Amino acid sequence: EVQFVESGGGMVQPGGSLRLSCAASGFTFSTNIMSWVRQAPGKGPEWISAINAQGSPAYSESVKGRFTISRDNAKNTLYLQMNNVKPEDTALYYCARGYSVDRLGQGTQVTVSS
Repeated sequence: EVQFVESGGGMVQPGGSLRLSCAASGFTFSTNIMSWVRQAPGKGPEWISAINAQGSPAYSESVKGRFTISRDNAKNTLYLQMNNVKPEDTALYYCARGYSVDRLGQGTQVTVSS
């Protein structure tokens, strides 16, 4: 059974930083593209970043230059370093296999507010 456990969210002021983690299990993590997806209140899911098995990243325009995706295949863990956060980054963040936007884990809430 594929499982994801996201963590690291919280409340942060504009301009601040957070590091999200996603522990994956139930499949061969190291050979899969992995993505971060977010969903703001009242909106649909938004894909924001992906990383392939070789570590090459891709980003949406909304987070490019501010967020960094990475992975540790030995720990089956995906990360998202969020810098210079903005109020519009407020959302539930979760990880997904491939380019799916389906949420399998509980996600982690990020709230950006002064």
